[in-house]
Amino acid sequence: MNVAEGSRMSRLAHTLGFIYDKMLLHPSYRYVLFILGLPVNLIVLLVWRSRRQQDGWKVARQEAEQEMLTHAYRDQLHGEIEEQLRRKHRFFKQHVSESEFQRETQEWLEETLRKEVNERTTFKLREKGQQRTTMADTFRSLINHPWFFVLSLIPGCLMYGILLLYGNPYLKYIFERLLMTIFVIMGVATLVFTILYLSPFNPAANILGETATPEQIVAFNHVYGLDQPYLVQLWNNIKGIALFDLGRSFAGNEDVTATIARKFPITLTLAVISLLIAILIALPIGIISAIKPNSLFDYTFMFIALIGLSIPNFWQGLIFILNFSIKMQWLPATFNPQNWLSMIMPTIVLGTGLTAAVARMTRSSTLEVIHEDYVMTARAKGLSERHVLLKHAVRNALIPIVTVVGLQFGGMLGGAAVTEKVFNISGLGSYIVDKQFIPDIPSIMGGVVYTAITISIINVIVDLMYAFIDPRVRSKMKQY
Repeated sequence: MNVAEGSRMSRLAHTLGFIYDKMLLHPSYRYVLFILGLPVNLIVLLVWRSRRQQDGWKVARQEAEQEMLTHAYRDQLHGEIEEQLRRKHRFFKQHVSESEFQRETQEWLEETLRKEVNERTTFKLREKGQQRTTMADTFRSLINHPWFFVLSLIPGCLMYGILLLYGNPYLKYIFERLLMTIFVIMGVATLVFTILYLSPFNPAANILGETATPEQIVAFNHVYGLDQPYLVQLWNNIKGIALFDLGRSFAGNEDVTATIARKFPITLTLAVISLLIAILIALPIGIISAIKPNSLFDYTFMFIALIGLSIPNFWQGLIFILNFSIKMQWLPATFNPQNWLSMIMPTIVLGTGLTAAVARMTRSSTLEVIHEDYVMTARAKGLSERHVLLKHAVRNALIPIVTVVGLQFGGMLGGAAVTEKVFNISGLGSYIVDKQFIPDIPSIMGGVVYTAITISIINVIVDLMYAFIDPRVRSKMKQY
């Protein structure tokens, strides 16, 4: 091993040791770290216990106890604690029995003595140029030896992976949010399944029809496991979600996972185009309205935005179809993947509310920052108005705008059911709505899981965009 490789190995060992020490202070990660690197941690633990017997802590502690735990010092401290407790009870007008008072005094005395002994022991060790050996110190000293690091790579690969992940604040944040998403999905799935289980709907009767015999209904329930107890059905659904097997739908016997994968691109295309249209229109309008408040331009466009927020999607879609499809015959009334013209009306209808919301948020957020001190300072420096506006004002106003865009976009990806129904689009929104009336439990559970995953991922992306936009958020994330 040459000097450069040795230097890199030393830096890596130092970094891993620092992160190891930091993770041991975190209650949750401490157990994860120990379990993932169990063989390595057992060796570190044994070496640490061996070294701890020789670090001088016991001798220093005995000296501190001999100095402090004398009768004179203990009696003096006992008297001070008694006086403090009596003042406390008098101030709060608390009446306690003498036995209870003596018990509180004794507990406080023991706790105070324990803390002072530890502090004085640490001080004595520091005077001798020593310190108590910790498990992190032991790991750091062991990993500095190349042979230990190489031998521990295979049994401790998962541990080293979590150490590197914990050391990167962005990866750590994403990992924790994705882990939280798993619990959210399971919680939402459990709640939705319970509601469907308790609902008065009968899937067998709804699918087989009124002419179905009791024997046919019993056979249907047996095939799909609807005759099993609640906990068994719930476990089967949770297990299917964990294994990415959402089962087959009651109506049509389709694979739910494949159906969602087939319909997702349609909803995604509709949502992305609507989002781009909304951003391209709303941001300039909101910024100009903030620059020229209470002007004709401001009143006009904010009034239009208010109308856009108030118009129901189904009504707007029907008006578009009546005028542009039936009367003028410019655009097709229903969606056709091979005809890009059929995407114009749905995207405009879906993007109208988002455009209005983003425009109003852009205006209000820009107005809040446009008169801040740092904006005035930038103008005083002689910077152009355009530079001041785009570099200092709008950038600091983007966080609430990004929040609105993220929430709205997550909702659209969750299924724009009304718009899809109006324009006969075979997307996820209309698919989930159709399956609710049976109720087709596998299909509904698939839609719920998809929606939970989508919204969770969008929220993670929005939070990361906060860090990209605002250096203060970036700094807090690194400290986190």
